[in-house]
Amino acid sequence: MSHMAATDEIFFNRAGLDRQRLESLVDEALAGADDGELFLEYRQSEGLSYDDGRLKSASFDTMQGFGLRSIAGEAAGYAHSSELSEAAIKRAAQTVTAVHRGRGGVMAGPPAGTNTLLYRDDNPLGLEPFEAKVKLLEDIDAYARAKDPRVRQVRASISGEWQALQILRAGGERAADIRPLVRLNVSVVVGEDERMESGSYGGGGRISYARLMQPDYWRAAADEALRTALVNLDSVAAPAGEMQVVLGPGWPGILLHEAIGHGLEGDFNRKKTSAFSGLMGKRVAAPGVTVVDDGTLADRRGSLTIDDEGTPAQCTTLIEDGVLTGYMQDRQNARLMGMAPTGNGRRESYACIPMPRMTNTYMLNGKHAPEEILRSVKNGLYAVQFGGGQVDITSGKFVFSCTEAYLVEDGKIGPAVKGATLIGNGPDVLTKVAMIGDDMALDTGIGTCGKEGQGVPVGVGQPTMLIDGLTVGGTAA
Repeated sequence: MSHMAATDEIFFNRAGLDRQRLESLVDEALAGADDGELFLEYRQSEGLSYDDGRLKSASFDTMQGFGLRSIAGEAAGYAHSSELSEAAIKRAAQTVTAVHRGRGGVMAGPPAGTNTLLYRDDNPLGLEPFEAKVKLLEDIDAYARAKDPRVRQVRASISGEWQALQILRAGGERAADIRPLVRLNVSVVVGEDERMESGSYGGGGRISYARLMQPDYWRAAADEALRTALVNLDSVAAPAGEMQVVLGPGWPGILLHEAIGHGLEGDFNRKKTSAFSGLMGKRVAAPGVTVVDDGTLADRRGSLTIDDEGTPAQCTTLIEDGVLTGYMQDRQNARLMGMAPTGNGRRESYACIPMPRMTNTYMLNGKHAPEEILRSVKNGLYAVQFGGGQVDITSGKFVFSCTEAYLVEDGKIGPAVKGATLIGNGPDVLTKVAMIGDDMALDTGIGTCGKEGQGVPVGVGQPTMLIDGLTVGGTAA
């Protein structure tokens, strides 16, 4: 069954909406607007958590609703409700028409269609029985505890969701998508004498639980969580000061996402509040730095067949060989800036207005082997994994904590360090990239991006990279 037919079944056959009447209502509500749409959503989600040798929590939720938006110039009217009925949509229409009443706007053309499918549309929540999900968590707990006598605690959880959406535009134009999403998390606490340390691993994507339940997958997840915990158990206090920093491949791309990616979203640049405003076509990074946002990667957490405005996902080059070449755009900001939408109009749910957001943002490969990069460092830090961070979009300043990092002395990896933070400025860091590895990797499927109170799933990635001078905050006396 096609996505359109499947979502017709959900919204028109089951919910009882009349499609022709709804299309007429949308036409009437958006007459005179520059753009807009009716966004219909149905979503199921669940989560199971296992802790201290027992099932700690299990939840299941179903939600549905709509959001109706009218755009007039820079203004947007938005109304939403969890009540999927013609009466509720009529009430919403009375609200949003206020933004364009009296205007003679010409409705923007619809997005191009696509036949590309980036992920299966099976509902992962119903493919595996509840008992199998609980057994997976039990097996992870038993496996991790048997691996090392220093294991004190094991936490494991799985979560999944299945989102069906349909977008109706003026003129009877429609688009639909069905999105699965699953995730596995494992956290291990180890102890020796009085010292306790932890390590974690997470992974997933727009796939089914079947992949997570394969022994090679969940055992590797438990092994990695345990390995990280044991590394931290032997760590020493991190030094402080400015030094060379090598960022590992994969998840450390979160620094790229936060410190640079947000600054390349269209709305911040249209409003001139980004550190990159007005720099299109100018050099903003060292030669060799190429950054893309790619929503077209199969099964990836941040990928989208279409975005939440109906625009097909694409691969957008943001920085090419150090030169700023593009922004991530939704429809409204693209029109106001005289640019084309890039498939980056995203929303957390029907209750949220769409805005430019990242999908899978990563740096492309360079030419250096990771070993060559590490050998070039006389005295620095090798940051392998990151935890939380903060960034100021306007200035580009950021602070990130390292969850796994090592000293590098005379080109050799030294002891693990605890408590290291990286402090810098995103645009400035781009100019200090001295060497780029040939080992680009994407993260394992754990990213969630926050912006203006909305969270959406994203992916990040990069190769090993040397930054020639970055401030490290440490805990060493």
